[in-house]
Amino acid sequence: MRSFQISAVFPHLTVLENVRIALQRKRGNSFDFWRSDRMLDALNERAVELIAAVGLADFAGAIAVELPYGRKRALEIATTLALDPEMMLLDEPTAGMSHEDVGRISALIKRAAADRTVLMVEHNLSVVENLSHVITVLARGEIIAEGDYATVARNPDVIQAYMGSGHV
Repeated sequence: MRSFQISAVFPHLTVLENVRIALQRKRGNSFDFWRSDRMLDALNERAVELIAAVGLADFAGAIAVELPYGRKRALEIATTLALDPEMMLLDEPTAGMSHEDVGRISALIKRAAADRTVLMVEHNLSVVENLSHVITVLARGEIIAEGDYATVARNPDVIQAYMGSGHV
């Protein structure tokens, strides 16, 4: 399952409804929208668990469009986790976030990565350092370094590609 930089939630539905739709998708029944609310309420318990897991328990009834950016990203991760993917692809999950939101989302990604593979494109180096086990650095589509953070950070090709030669 993948997450994009641009918010991918149903903006005029509540947080709970967004997560419940993802749970419906996992069930594979495309006609769930014809079912009674009572039938769909059976999904609420799991939806509430996922919402709490991403730190949105106080926002379950909030309309998605009204959430701050960082909380929308948390909602996207909740909907992704609802599908119980083996691998998550995250495209700059902390881009444009406040420091507080970066910490919250980083902790959430770390928990999500405990039992699945997470492949992430991220430019916030502190996030990369704290979350990554293996880092692959690309420059112009070519792999220039791979390894743990300390190894990659010391690599002369990485320094040249991203910091310049140091000569002004």
